[in-house]
Parts: sequence; structure tokens; C-alpha cells
Amino acid sequence: MTAQRKLIRRVTLATAAGVAALALAACGGDSDSGGHDMGSTNSASADPSTSASASTGAEAEAGEHNDADVDFATEMIQHHRQAVTMAGLADSRASSQEVEDLATKIKGAQDPEIRTMSGWLTAWGEEVPEDMADMGHDMSSAMPGMMSGEDMDKLEKASGTAFDDMFLEMMVRHHEGAVEMAKTEKADGAYGPAKKLADDVITAQTAEIAQMNRMLGDS
Repeated sequence: MTAQRKLIRRVTLATAAGVAALALAACGGDSDSGGHDMGSTNSASADPSTSASASTGAEAEAGEHNDADVDFATEMIQHHRQAVTMAGLADSRASSQEVEDLATKIKGAQDPEIRTMSGWLTAWGEEVPEDMADMGHDMSSAMPGMMSGEDMDKLEKASGTAFDDMFLEMMVRHHEGAVEMAKTEKADGAYGPAKKLADDVITAQTAEIAQMNRMLGDS
């Protein structure tokens, strides 16, 4: 009986649809213009112009960016590059396994983000900044939390527990600067993926700041 009821229901619906279509056609035939009024047969949601407008709006929102997004990507690339450089020093200088593990985690997170942000700049027709780390440029005043050339020299020459403490203290300041930059992007940026990355930076690096402060307290 269930199958029969389903069949009856399908036939009934098909018949109702056919009657409705004939009624609409008759209304169109009575139009003063002598032709079919196609607009009367379409709801607002099915209007091609409305659908196209919604689609275009969604695409524009996904690709929209502003100067704050460009500044964020350009500056955070350099900020991340310095963090990766600092983390790379831990492989041969740290005495604590926890410091080495943290450094590996930082490199693993920030290297892909550098590539992502570089891709954004390229897609936007903007220049990807050169890596200034090995060019003798001191960028410590350009972005919050950046280490000076003198700071980097000291860290490079340190080893053992002295390196561990110096690395943690510097990286805490570095992370705090990144969080500040990310908050600016969230407030002023327009590009959804950039604002999402900024949110990820805030979440991850705030947690790492807490971890590093604990490690400093334990040392």
C-alpha cells in the first residue's frame, strides 16, 4: 500500500503542476501586449538578474581587500621571517628540549603562513617584500616586536641556558608584536582570509606567550 500511495501522490502532483502551467499560460495570452509576460511567471528569488547580482556580490566579498590587508601581509611576512630565523638558531644552540620543540613548532606554523601571504600579494598585483634579514637592515622600528640587528647578533652568539632564556624573552616580545599587528588587521582589514589568519595568529601566539612565560618562570 505504501508504494501505491507514493505513486498516487506523484501523479497528483504532476497533474496539479500541469494545471498551474496552463493557467499561467492563459493569463499570459490575455496580456494587452499580445505576448507572454515572462516576468509574471518568475518569483523574485528566481529572477536571473537577482541571482547574478547575489553571485557577483559574494565573489566581490570573497576577493575584496584594502590597504590594511596589503600592509598586514607585507609586514607580517617580514615579521614571520625573523621569527623563523630566530627559531632556526635553536637547533644548534638550545639546551632545553622544550625550547627546541617550541622553535620547531614556530617554524612549522609560520613558514606556510609566509607562503600564503606572499600568494595574496602576488594575486593583488603587489610586490612580495625582499628578505632583509641578511642585508644588514635594522627593521626593529618598523614593526612592533621586531628584534634589532644587535639583538639578533647576541642571540646568534649565545648558547646553552643563556640562549634558552634569551630566545624565550625575545620571542615573547616578538609574539606580542605579532598579536598587536593581527588585532589591527582584524579591526581595519577587509579580506576575509587575512582576517581569519590574523585571528589564528592571535590565538596561537597568545597561547605560546603563556607557555614561554611559564618556561621562563621555571628556569
